[in-house]
Amino acid sequence: MPGAQKNPEPQVFLMSIDSSLKTGSSLGRHRNVLTRAERIEKLQDRKKFDTNSDSPLGLPKVGNRKIVTGGKKPKKADDAAAAS
Repeated sequence: MPGAQKNPEPQVFLMSIDSSLKTGSSLGRHRNVLTRAERIEKLQDRKKFDTNSDSPLGLPKVGNRKIVTGGKKPKKADDAAAAS
């Protein structure tokens, strides 16, 4: 066909990714949801799972709480200097 146009190259739209969705070092932070292997490991530590007789399907819930420690306490010398 004379005058027929070639198909233009498809446009590629790039989007940024939210920092909470990035992988890599994000696995080092606290996660509430554990993988099956992590749940089995915690249950074995509590002696509630036997790899020979128990099924890895239908595992009970396993709590994974992050323990929050107290914040830093200001030094008394800094308090006296700030009051002056």
